[in-house]
Amino acid sequence: MAKPIVAVVGRPNVGKSTLFNKLSGQRIAIVDDRPGVTRDRIYADCEWLDRRFLLVDTGGIEPYSDDVILSQMRRQAQLAIGTADVIIMVTDLRCGVTANDLEVASMLQKSGKPIVLCVNKCDSVGEAPAEFYEFYNLGLGDPVAVSAVHGHGTGDLLDAVFALLPAADPDETAVEGIRVAVIGKPNVGKSSLVNALCGEERMLVSDIAGTTRDATDTVVENEHGRFVFIDTAGLRRKSKVDDRIEKFSVLRAVAAVERAGVCVIMIDATEGFTEQDSKIAGIAHEAGKGCIIAVNKWDACEKDGKTMDAYRKKLMNDFSFMSYAPIIFISAKTGQRLDRLFELIVYVDDQNALRIPTGRLNQVLADAEARVQPPTDKGRRLKIYYMTQPSTRPPTFVAFVNKAELFHYSYQRYLDNQIRAVFGLEGTPTRLIIRERKE
Repeated sequence: MAKPIVAVVGRPNVGKSTLFNKLSGQRIAIVDDRPGVTRDRIYADCEWLDRRFLLVDTGGIEPYSDDVILSQMRRQAQLAIGTADVIIMVTDLRCGVTANDLEVASMLQKSGKPIVLCVNKCDSVGEAPAEFYEFYNLGLGDPVAVSAVHGHGTGDLLDAVFALLPAADPDETAVEGIRVAVIGKPNVGKSSLVNALCGEERMLVSDIAGTTRDATDTVVENEHGRFVFIDTAGLRRKSKVDDRIEKFSVLRAVAAVERAGVCVIMIDATEGFTEQDSKIAGIAHEAGKGCIIAVNKWDACEKDGKTMDAYRKKLMNDFSFMSYAPIIFISAKTGQRLDRLFELIVYVDDQNALRIPTGRLNQVLADAEARVQPPTDKGRRLKIYYMTQPSTRPPTFVAFVNKAELFHYSYQRYLDNQIRAVFGLEGTPTRLIIRERKE
């Protein structure tokens, strides 16, 4: 199931970024006493009561400002509100209810989204001060008293958010089929590919970079199965993004990756690999999704008998951090190898969901240790007692060892390669969790 999105909004300098850092458990957002420090949307994974969601920090909303930056921040916050499943509106106890608070509350009520009202800077413990009850005037229900700096009240706030999250549907993937996010830079042919796969003009296609702005779903059923293709906006380098709507497409693309089971990372064959391709692929890799690298516009390249092999070798070097991802050369324009792409999507999705029996896994571990001894440090050797696989999507392995610090990264890579050599796991990242156990 896709992670729900929870947006943190409010006027400037009420402590949204401090609250965001406290709830996410990381210092991600920049915090400063000056208003307007947060501009772009920042997001982080959060978990409460065994439910995971995506928390989004936004810039402060100045309803009436004509300032270019502030108006863009307002637009950004409005788009965060549009994509959110639950909204946390943050206010400031010390300032009381301001005219801007009333405007922001009105904007949120019009959105129709569930709202949790957070009154920040309630730093004293005990009974809420008299000023706290003034916030009932915003008409957003019972406010929650919170101190983002000290962490007071954050549990109550997360309980209120949890109660409003949409119900989890564990069978959603089975009903919908395989969800496939098509991601890449602008103008590599993502929308053209989705149109070609579904056999109709579902997406607006043009040579102008940035034509697609929303993540759009298209259902395709054929002899290979049922697929939901998610066409996403192209992700450019931040320095190249100057259009105020395009600035807000990144979160939607990231959310599309979260919703997908398989990501097709598209590259323009005529342009070749760029650093931005690596960053986009990294989003899918970090999310643990099945990955396929699709080189589009292959029909437009001049080729001889060795072109494809040379191109493949270069890409394997460029994408060395995800060497597991299969590479396919396609043309959305001519339909070249699109049938093969469907087959690859089904195969990679199966690999992402592969579960290996504990007995077989430990047999591979014993063979690997017999070939290459575990590392030693100062006369002490690493002992791996056993391995097991607790979860899939991506396949996650837990190794129980005598001393975690002896488990060198190079040996982890060696074991991963041995497991892949036996079980395949093509197209999917893996995770290795190390647990210490007393002898």
